[in-house]
Amino acid sequence: MTSVYATGRRKTATARVTMTPGSGKVTVNGMPADKYFGRAVHILILNQPFEVTETLEQFDIVARCDGGGKSGQAGAMRHGIARCLNNADRDTYRPTLKKAGHLTRDARMVERKKYGQPGARKKFQFSKR
Repeated sequence: MTSVYATGRRKTATARVTMTPGSGKVTVNGMPADKYFGRAVHILILNQPFEVTETLEQFDIVARCDGGGKSGQAGAMRHGIARCLNNADRDTYRPTLKKAGHLTRDARMVERKKYGQPGARKKFQFSKR
């Protein structure tokens, strides 16, 4: 296996992920992942596909993240990494990734603001008189 490419999405974030065999180094937008994200939770999120497939520290990841916030980008990277693993060895990794739910794109998005009210669900204060 040389390198595998996949795209992951979450909310409004997109992650273009390239995976190569290596020592487990993760680079996001030219920076180490722990420095880019800053929170340990985000590192745990993007390592989930590796933990499920027991391939931690076997692949190097180079990712380009755009849009959304750090949380959405971490989720997008998880989706992209899962897709990379799936493309690399479909027979071995697909059943475990599918069962863990990492191959399914999380479709939850922010609800749009409606006219005549201050937010998506919130209403202006009602006054009877």
